[in-house]
Amino acid sequence: MVKYINYTTEPPINFDQLLTLYESLGWNSLKLTCNDLERMCNQSWYAIYAFDEKQLVGMGRVISDGVITGVVCGLCVLPSYQSEGIGKEMVYRIIHHCEQNRVIPQLMCVEGLEPYYETFGFKKFTIGMSININR
Repeated sequence: MVKYINYTTEPPINFDQLLTLYESLGWNSLKLTCNDLERMCNQSWYAIYAFDEKQLVGMGRVISDGVITGVVCGLCVLPSYQSEGIGKEMVYRIIHHCEQNRVIPQLMCVEGLEPYYETFGFKKFTIGMSININR
C-alpha cells in the first residue's frame, strides 16, 4: 500500500505525537514534555512536519539567525516509516528553504550518519563539541 505523506510547516495540533516520535527513537533522555517540544518547535527558524493523514511521522527543524547559517537539528522519522524517503524529502525541503533565504545549512550528526548527509552535498568541516549541564 502506497502511503501519501503530507509535508507542512504547520505544527501538529497535539504535541503528544512529537513526544511519542522522540520516545520511539530513544531521544527523550532529557525528559522533555509536550510543552517543551512545542516551545522548541515554535522558537525554531524553520520546522517541517510529515504526516500520514493525521499521524505525525516525521519532523525536522532549523535554528538560525536568518542571515548567515542555520543549524539543522531534530530530523527524525517514526521507525515504522523509515527508509521510505520521508527523511530525504524533509532534508530537501530544509535545504531549499535555506537556499531561498540565503542561509547556509549546517548540521551535526551522530557518527555513522555522515554518508547519508553527504548524499545531499553536506561535507565535514569542523569538530562539534558539547558540555553537559544540570537541567
